[in-house]
Amino acid sequence: SLHDALPIFVAPRNLRAALLEKIATETAMAKAGRPSGIQIKLNSLLDEEFVDALYEASQAGVKVDLVIRGISSIKPGIPGLSENVRVRSVLGRFLEHSRIYHFVNGGEDEFWIGSADLMDRNLNRRVESLVKITRAEHKKALIEIFDQYVSSNTAASHLLPTGKWLKVDKDANGTKLLDLQAMMIDSYRANL
Repeated sequence: SLHDALPIFVAPRNLRAALLEKIATETAMAKAGRPSGIQIKLNSLLDEEFVDALYEASQAGVKVDLVIRGISSIKPGIPGLSENVRVRSVLGRFLEHSRIYHFVNGGEDEFWIGSADLMDRNLNRRVESLVKITRAEHKKALIEIFDQYVSSNTAASHLLPTGKWLKVDKDANGTKLLDLQAMMIDSYRANL
């Protein structure tokens, strides 16, 4: 496809169409029995076209992990609609602004980072961009970051099928779960 040749997507020009194509590819991969998966970290997911595309991906068997700091229009865990969707929010001392898009792409992981949330204003009325990450060590670092965000050992709020958020900061034994931002600060300080 034309979008595959581009190392950058820019809204309002091609970002919407390109991301919808990436989600459709994951849906097709799952239907064909090939490796598929979607992980997205952003501030808000409100755009109806993306909600519908992610529901379709879930119904095809794509595992969809979303880390959303703020507002989410998608409802996870609804049988027949979104049972393969998990939504978490990790809040802490710092206001996070990173946007990361990961598509398993048949086993050839594709990562995009940038400024775009999945909202009408970001996709249609603002200049936003995503750039493709190609270096193996950068992809590995992004996979490790996502693994920490979605780990059952990380404190987070989990979005329920009802649309309510459940704060999960202790395990079944009452042990406090890890504060991801504090861990990142400690890791940064250790590497100074």
